[in-house]
Amino acid sequence: MSDARQVSPVPDGRFRGPDTPQGTRLRRRYLDWMRGLAVLIMIEAHVIDSWTGGYSRATQAFRRSLVLGGFGAPLFLFLAGVAVALSAGSKARRSGDAGAASRAVQWRGVEIFGLAFLFRLQALILGWAPVRTLLRVDILNIMGPSIAAAAALWGAVRTLPQRVLAFAVATTALSFLTPLIRRLPWLAILPDPIEAYIRPVRGISSFVLFPWAAFVFAGALVGVLIDETRTSEAERRLNIALGIAGGATAAIAYWCSFRPNPYLRSDFWTSSPSFFFMRAGFMTAAIGFAYAWQLRPGGADKWSPMVQLGRTSLFIYWIHVEMVYGLISLRLHQSLTLTQAWIAWGLFSGFMLLCSIAKDRFVGWWAVRRQRGTRATPATAG
Repeated sequence: MSDARQVSPVPDGRFRGPDTPQGTRLRRRYLDWMRGLAVLIMIEAHVIDSWTGGYSRATQAFRRSLVLGGFGAPLFLFLAGVAVALSAGSKARRSGDAGAASRAVQWRGVEIFGLAFLFRLQALILGWAPVRTLLRVDILNIMGPSIAAAAALWGAVRTLPQRVLAFAVATTALSFLTPLIRRLPWLAILPDPIEAYIRPVRGISSFVLFPWAAFVFAGALVGVLIDETRTSEAERRLNIALGIAGGATAAIAYWCSFRPNPYLRSDFWTSSPSFFFMRAGFMTAAIGFAYAWQLRPGGADKWSPMVQLGRTSLFIYWIHVEMVYGLISLRLHQSLTLTQAWIAWGLFSGFMLLCSIAKDRFVGWWAVRRQRGTRATPATAG
């Protein structure tokens, strides 16, 4: 165990070193833990979908496994929204310029949008995929623009009540407009690669802005509340409230799903506002539970595989998709029973954890090597 004089955990699952100013906001480990959970669900969704074959694909257990896996993508988008508010708030406090902070986070959204196409290019090269797959709309294609839009909205209003209201309105509007947007006849005149960002287009859309972008705005709403906490006690009270409010939201949405549908046409699993708010409620409540989990004895000062996975979530997403769906695992595609696929998920998740650790160690080694090289340069030149 580390010397308590060197590193001491603060009560909310974060770390404070001996030289850390008391006013400094530290990395919230419970949010990294949540990202780690999203990583495991994401891997489960892809492994079960790609490697399960035969009669197992027709079973109820397989369908339930896919429903569980369906929580991975919205959780990633939700946590991306939380990060928008936390990052913008932190940058604004350091610089004193909320506009510059907003633009910096918007640029991060643009970078992620660019990474989406780089990811598709990698899949094209490594998986011999058709060229048209470059236009496929995947989660990064939606996450990037949604982050940029949420950051712009954060910068457009300046007070906590205004931001809470703005993100609540945006979340509600995106969700409730989804069934209507999907039925607009004039969208059909748009080129398929553009329409695919608005509503599903067969063979191109894995995700669409309606309603998936709403998860980012919902996360940003939670993020501005977390960002406003200035003490551990305030953060503890907030997370209790998030657990209660999230659970209540999910319960009310579930109840509403049995009420008469106000839309002429709406599919529960894809465009229903009830299903959206059920998931948003569960994820909000889960943040409160993750916070509580980090408060367990020793939870704040121990290495956590979940936190490790969460801190390298983009790296794991980047490498695992090709491993699961690509040529490297071709012999496993739809060749396992569901039980075997679940065992494979456990083994593959462990392998991803090792890759995550190796990546961090390589980055650390490279940083030290560059630092030593920088120090040696003046002496060499002399």
